[in-house]
Amino acid sequence: MSNGKPMYKLIDGKGRVLIPKELRVAASMDYGDIVRLGIANGKVSVLKVDIIEVGDQSPEAVEAYVRAAFKTMPDDTRLSLIAELTELLKQKKEV
Repeated sequence: MSNGKPMYKLIDGKGRVLIPKELRVAASMDYGDIVRLGIANGKVSVLKVDIIEVGDQSPEAVEAYVRAAFKTMPDDTRLSLIAELTELLKQKKEV
């Protein structure tokens, strides 16, 4: 918020709020980044994190970790992983 004025956004039917690009850039947030959501004194916070806290193995945390790890992999590793996962899904459908 370069002008210092507050921004107002509507929460959609699924509870989502779009973080404006200006704020994402200022917070160095990009597609696939992991964010930690918290609440204190009735205020929701969003904090970009590089790693997930040890012990959090919720489906959301695991997915966020996998997405973040995938972003850092070389392209040949990504392609190999995609091929392996695709094969696993094909095998699952055949069962």
